[in-house]
Amino acid sequence: MSDVKFDLKPVSKKPSRKYRKGSKYDPIIDSFMKSEHELVKVEVPEKDANYLRTQLKKRIDARDLQDKVEVSVVNNIAYLEKK
Repeated sequence: MSDVKFDLKPVSKKPSRKYRKGSKYDPIIDSFMKSEHELVKVEVPEKDANYLRTQLKKRIDARDLQDKVEVSVVNNIAYLEKK
């Protein structure tokens, strides 16, 4: 069996990850929550309404907002509604 060459170097802390924190759909939810509107139609170019509902629902659940906002699709149009 051959030996593996390696180095161990002490560090004070791990660097933060370089990926996006949150989601690209979070600004949609944030903007809606800050608005005075109770019901809005959500349109994202080149995204199907059902796909959009799925992504927004994941973010609503991840952010524990399901008691404040809900997402639905009617006639292939996505809607956000305040509860």
